[in-house]
Amino acid sequence: MLFLSLATHLSYLVRYIQSRNQKHLQSYIITAVSNVAISSALIYVALTRPEQIQKIKFPLMMWLITGFAMVSMFMIQFTIFRRVWLRSKMPEHYHYNFFGKKVLHGTVLRPYEVVLFFSSIPVLLLAGAYFVAKLLRFFI
Repeated sequence: MLFLSLATHLSYLVRYIQSRNQKHLQSYIITAVSNVAISSALIYVALTRPEQIQKIKFPLMMWLITGFAMVSMFMIQFTIFRRVWLRSKMPEHYHYNFFGKKVLHGTVLRPYEVVLFFSSIPVLLLAGAYFVAKLLRFFI
């Protein structure tokens, strides 16, 4: 639950930075407060009932989290690729040179898309390698 809350928190932060919308800032603050509340509750449970923590299957939980991270990064990269491909088909983002070849303008790519695409590659590779290795080990 805390992982999903943190992912939502980062999502609202990215959306606020992109749009400077007050609604996203308020949602970011609300998720920050909820993260603190959830973390406090988990710390309380850990201190009062440590046997509950011993019942958690951490390898399974880690496998699920890395699978979620792998799928998320793949979806981010696919979405960026699709947006760029669709923009490359729009006439305002290209022209034809003297030889009749299509030349794309720099407006096809947005700077944040380039940064997001290349920063998601290491996470995709690391999470994907762990997820697939554990999956293969389960079946072998």
